[in-house]
Amino acid sequence: MRSVPTSALRRLTLGLAAASLAVLALPASAQAKLKVAGIYTVPVEQQWVSRINKALKAAEARGEIEYAFSENVSNADYERVLRQYAEKGYGLVVGEAFAVEAAARKVAKDYPKTAFLLGSSGKPQAPNFAVFDNYIQEPAYLSGMIAGGVSKSGKIGLVGGFPIPEVNRLMHAFMAGAKEVNPKAEFTVSFINSWFDPPKAKEAAFAMIDKGADVMYAERFGVSDAAKERKVLAIGNVIDTQAQYPDTVVASALWHMEPSIDRAIKAVKTNAFKAEDYGPYSMMKHKGSELAPLGTFEKKVPADVIAKVRAKEKAILDGSFVVKVDDSQPKSTAK
Repeated sequence: MRSVPTSALRRLTLGLAAASLAVLALPASAQAKLKVAGIYTVPVEQQWVSRINKALKAAEARGEIEYAFSENVSNADYERVLRQYAEKGYGLVVGEAFAVEAAARKVAKDYPKTAFLLGSSGKPQAPNFAVFDNYIQEPAYLSGMIAGGVSKSGKIGLVGGFPIPEVNRLMHAFMAGAKEVNPKAEFTVSFINSWFDPPKAKEAAFAMIDKGADVMYAERFGVSDAAKERKVLAIGNVIDTQAQYPDTVVASALWHMEPSIDRAIKAVKTNAFKAEDYGPYSMMKHKGSELAPLGTFEKKVPADVIAKVRAKEKAILDGSFVVKVDDSQPKSTAK
């Protein structure tokens, strides 16, 4: 067999090295994309899930991930769908485990190489089950201050989905904010025991309005519809719906899931993902939440109330004021 000249061998070696460097230098969009799955028990239009979906869609648009999702997955079917995505090689699975904690944690144990980031009332589970929720009690407090300032009757209604910590803490913060501005404010609290039943939420709101509530805390879809029909005001939650209710929705506590999602994607890509609580990344200092612009109500909310809200917002951001976290089920105080 004929030998290869030393000079030719050197050129071949250098060529292979250059090719290897070229592969390493490929932009992220040209490399294999991280496959991310979203598994949701409600439609992606639902407030809470829509924020997760929005953040993942943004990452997909940037070319960072390949994203697929399943919506309206029943609790009974949730474990099967989780396993299905894990088996297909999805590196990151995002969703909610509130009603399927045991099943979700079991699946995570069976697929230790898959990263799970699930909404949960529980704690992280090593090595790969991270948790999150919408820690937006800070803007909820601020929106409560506005509610207390615009209510003429001093009666405020709150309609929630389920009395779980993630909802309870927002309601408590909202009521505390309202009480700061109006110490005599009274609250009627109701839960519809569903994450997505606008007609039921609407009926619950009607009942409160009939008893004198002139500001409604719309933790669920349907409440703002009732407020609009009865010509009272509403405070939004998680998303800003003022564009749909320009004369009804005064303010909203907005949730931004991007800080949490972007952190998780980066962690998976760098093999640094671990079981941790992502909840704090929904707080204002991480830009995970904020009070929505007052928009159509900019000139309608009393100036002294706006001044108090802005001062409190500044205090929250500089750490001189901490919104109390109360996960217990809130109770009505109205007589």
